[in-house]
Amino acid sequence: MSSNIEIIARPLALHERVRTWRTQGLRVALVPTMGNLHKGHATLVARAREHADRVVVSIFVNPLQFGPSEDFNSYPRTPQEDRALLDEYRADLLFAPGVEDMYPPLAAPHTVVHVPELSEILCGAVRPGHFIGVATVVAKLFNMVQPDVALFCDKDYQQLAIIKRMATDLSMPLQVIGVATVREADGLAMSSRNRYLTAEQRRLAPRIYAALSKVGQELKQGRRDYLSLEQMAIAELEQSGFKTDYASIRDADDLQPPTENSRKLVVLTAARLGRARLIDNVQVDIS
Repeated sequence: MSSNIEIIARPLALHERVRTWRTQGLRVALVPTMGNLHKGHATLVARAREHADRVVVSIFVNPLQFGPSEDFNSYPRTPQEDRALLDEYRADLLFAPGVEDMYPPLAAPHTVVHVPELSEILCGAVRPGHFIGVATVVAKLFNMVQPDVALFCDKDYQQLAIIKRMATDLSMPLQVIGVATVREADGLAMSSRNRYLTAEQRRLAPRIYAALSKVGQELKQGRRDYLSLEQMAIAELEQSGFKTDYASIRDADDLQPPTENSRKLVVLTAARLGRARLIDNVQVDIS
């Protein structure tokens, strides 16, 4: 399959291309991904077009964010389909480095980036070290591309919060933008790992969003018994066949437990259905 998008694998070549754009006064956007692209990624590319003159999409399955027993080797990789989607949505450049490009062997052990507190709660408590891997690879991509703006889906709300904090704390000169979760018609958040679902599991999977939405409605109606609401969501998911890592109500601004001053909340969960670990969230304004 032919592709019109420019494809670069080496960081130095990427730097040279972006520098050429800079000399032309062009704004640059970055959409970091791990590939196996879907309509959610396409939405990120389309939104990036609104903020910049050139759009770089990176595809890199980052080994540093996978635990020893996780799915790094089996993570779905679909390079031809990915390029076709990027062509369709008019991305300008695909940065597709190898592991040796991102983590040169002679540099081991590698410098890593750790965002404290935010990285140890919720998904970070269940997947120790995961967000060190995320923050490190995103920091490297930010340094390599030096974008004016970077876009991420807010399906992974915690990841987005960590990246925003990292960019602020390290005085990175770019804007990090969260884009609303793109869903299937039945409410299931689009995810590369949805491919792991069997037909029966796919039928059950939208219940994760339904359970979160139910909690959100209760919060909008004035309920503040957070623990009971969390337990209600877990019970509904477990009864549907999920194995729940957590379901939690947090302050949307800092992901800490809500206080009486909280005005925006987020209901988050991570739950396993067969081979797939699904994450989702619902944001609620209670002001």
